Amino acid sequence: MASALSVGSDSVARVHALLSIDGVDLPDGVTADVWTGEGPLPDRLDEVEFFVAPYTGGSDATEQALEQLPNLKVVQLLSAGFETVRPLVPEGVLLCNGRGIHDASTSELALALVLAAQRDLPEFVRTQDEGRWEPRRTTGLADRTVLILGHGSIGAALERRLEGFEVEVLRVARTARDGVHGIDELPDLLPGVDIVVVLVPATPQTKGLVDAQLLSRMKDGALLVNVARGSIVDQDALLAELRSGRLRAALDVTDPEPLPEGHALWSAPGLLLTPHVGGGTAAMAPRARSLVEQQLRRWAAGEELANVITGDY
Repeated sequence: MASALSVGSDSVARVHALLSIDGVDLPDGVTADVWTGEGPLPDRLDEVEFFVAPYTGGSDATEQALEQLPNLKVVQLLSAGFETVRPLVPEGVLLCNGRGIHDASTSELALALVLAAQRDLPEFVRTQDEGRWEPRRTTGLADRTVLILGHGSIGAALERRLEGFEVEVLRVARTARDGVHGIDELPDLLPGVDIVVVLVPATPQTKGLVDAQLLSRMKDGALLVNVARGSIVDQDALLAELRSGRLRAALDVTDPEPLPEGHALWSAPGLLLTPHVGGGTAAMAPRARSLVEQQLRRWAAGEELANVITGDY
């Protein structure tokens, strides 16, 4: 689906953009077409230098557009993750991710998964469906120790949301800094932790990071929550722990996605599963527009862009 946006008639356009969202307040000197990833691409593709990739539709829609943008300078993503798009971006083109857009929605889901698992809400839903009244005591969240693995903007947002729940929070990031443990300390921290929330980006270094060895360091009955990427957790090792009844898990992401029919995770005991909906709330759209507007203003003014991907982050 394509439509056109333009600046006022008195403005001289210096930048033409291809956007995947509408309602963007364009700065002076910028024109834009809107293409959501569905239907034919609009005209003037040879003029496009700033491309906002579609959030839905996977990397296929993005690849389709990139093949037809010969003068492209910037690819702006609306997702925090960039691992599937990065290989498609031509050399010399800047890639920016959507850091900040999903802080509220993803941290909100992470907290919801923690609460649902700690209060055993899935089991209460099952007894409701079966018409059975079975009250019982659950673990709860108060007085637990929560380890946030990946203390970027989403991790910080989750910590803010945990402040009222009377928990101890441990922060772990790639490198140690004030108040934050380095990743090398993770094995020694895990035995004292009740809940681990995975929020690290998907990179070659984090693939399979949460493996059998790390899982074995978690205390009996501990909860693993993954709202990052499925590739970060060794699913076979996790399945073994779930089947033994030693650990519990709540996953918003899997590898592969969508999870195939009949996959072992569907029936794994002690697992709460959601279909990668961490970013899917009404909070996303206004934050996405705001970021795109800021980035377009910076680009039109010749200023440095935010969220530029360098290295693996």
